[in-house]
Amino acid sequence: MEIVRNGGTSVTTDLLSSIKVNGIRIEAVERGQGAPLLFLHPGIGLDPAAPALDRLAAKSRLMAPTHPGFGASEQPPAFDSVDDLAYFYLDLLDEQNLRDVTLVGVSLGGWIAAEMAVRSSERIARLVLGNPVGIKVSGRETRDIVDIFAIPEAEFNKLAYADPAVAARDYKAMPDAAVRAAARNREATARYAWSPYMHNPKLKGRLHRIRVPTLILWGADDRILSKPYGRAYAAAIPGARFETIARAGHFPHIEQPDEFARKTLAFAEGR
Repeated sequence: MEIVRNGGTSVTTDLLSSIKVNGIRIEAVERGQGAPLLFLHPGIGLDPAAPALDRLAAKSRLMAPTHPGFGASEQPPAFDSVDDLAYFYLDLLDEQNLRDVTLVGVSLGGWIAAEMAVRSSERIARLVLGNPVGIKVSGRETRDIVDIFAIPEAEFNKLAYADPAVAARDYKAMPDAAVRAAARNREATARYAWSPYMHNPKLKGRLHRIRVPTLILWGADDRILSKPYGRAYAAAIPGARFETIARAGHFPHIEQPDEFARKTLAFAEGR
């Protein structure tokens, strides 16, 4: 993997590094030491200062990239599906020569992680999915996942968070770069997950191919997805465990970073 610095070698600007995978430039948080842990963020993007990242990096070598097309990462013209992202991150593991990786993903990131694991678990030792989307559980006429593109942000926050105040943002007061990143996050989520909406019709039938220990962490107050949806996800993966996190919604790593990291690291260590 090429690490890009000022003038051509590697640099970390604030909390982010700029890296290239197969010539595609993305931003990433890299910190900590120990066994490798790859964290894949949800559609709302990656906050490099998020407490959960520090908690995870305390006992692992953390890599938390910003997906292609999100934040300030490059959008490859040919990328238009979660399938593309899954292969991109499998390439990242190869190029970085990471092995025995704990692969962690939340929401959209959980979907990407699941798609990676059904394709190849050669470099993956464990899988942790936080409130993942990506499968169809109910019948054709029943919606499993709230249509986030059909509701205003205030309503989304009420459904996605146990405490909606956590997500409140004043766009007029935000730096221009942060506003652009938020807009790109939403645009990229639509590009990758618009149709079929937030799922791969074939993924549920492929989850049996996941051969590594799997933990599904579920924010108990999620109203974007239902708990039966999460349990159905776990039931489709051989031997998967299902655990809830209280006082958290669709993004448990944000609302309960200590508990999310504690459960993730304990699972990574085989406890």
